[in-house]
Amino acid sequence: MLRIGIIGAGNISKIYLDNLTGMFGKRVKVVSIADIIFEKAQKAAENYKIKAFNSAEEMIKGSDIDLILNITPPASHYEAALAAVSAGKHVYNEKPFCTKREDAAQLIKTAAEKMVRVGGAPDTFLGAGLQTCRKLIDDGWIGQPVAATAIMMSHGPEHWHPSPHFFYQEGGGPMFDVGPYYLTALVSILGPVKRVCGSARISNPTRTITNQFQYGEIINVEVPTHIAGVLEFAGGPIGTIITSFDVYSHSLPRIEIYGTEGTLQVPDPNTFGGPIFAKRFREEKWSEIPLLKNYKENSRGLGLTEMAEAIESKKPHRASAELVSHVLEIMHGIHDACASGKYHKLKTRCKRPEAL
Repeated sequence: MLRIGIIGAGNISKIYLDNLTGMFGKRVKVVSIADIIFEKAQKAAENYKIKAFNSAEEMIKGSDIDLILNITPPASHYEAALAAVSAGKHVYNEKPFCTKREDAAQLIKTAAEKMVRVGGAPDTFLGAGLQTCRKLIDDGWIGQPVAATAIMMSHGPEHWHPSPHFFYQEGGGPMFDVGPYYLTALVSILGPVKRVCGSARISNPTRTITNQFQYGEIINVEVPTHIAGVLEFAGGPIGTIITSFDVYSHSLPRIEIYGTEGTLQVPDPNTFGGPIFAKRFREEKWSEIPLLKNYKENSRGLGLTEMAEAIESKKPHRASAELVSHVLEIMHGIHDACASGKYHKLKTRCKRPEAL
């Protein structure tokens, strides 16, 4: 089993630790965790009987680590990951892969030179819901896909997240925070994107925190909070994506895929399960489709585990650097197109990950 070291003991670390020591505990081995707030790392280490470090650098230098799970805030993804691959460690980054495209390219280049692998979240596309949708598309259940919509609209995380500032800084915003789930789902089902365009805005220059931890604090908004984009897939379909932290409520579907013979309603791509609905030809009612694949529950860590096993078996891993860097460029490309008023042609390429 590959030995896992975790950088970051923040909000998302618990589900990773639960799953990597629980449902995936016979397939990977978590040995340590590091955080700049040492008390957090210490508490996690005590709970899961692993080693704690107050420095990622110190942990990375250790010879008992094979693969680093990097769940630092987005602005730190590149620096922490680069240090790890430079030390000869494989790396799995939380989303977004990096905040900058040039950093992503450098990280992939360095990993290749050091003969280690990099990959990243989200791994929800490997869950029962999206893998069942993938099978339905591959089997021609709705005919040839011609279009898709992806909608994620809320009023932001500052009312519930214990430390929401980074959501409104570089690497944050609704596109970079939640967009990876929606775009990875679409690319895993429909294939890569060839060009994009879009519009974006900052609707309010500040946000007020209303959670119980930092109630009343003001956040300066540095990134767009409402983004609408158009995606042209290399295989032909045209997609529409809206991500927003400016909407209180809506009744639009999260993801729908429209084919020549029907429509498929895809489940929330931030989850691993269903429900899935389809309506074919001239049917009057939607039919719920049973989940045909494994991992219906919250299986965060599945992508890292699959990557670890692929490394050991010398096979390609599905949550690959090519996939996550392509999604990163799509997000940046929509922002670029908004600024320039022109289409952005994708430079990165990726293949559809093989079905799980």
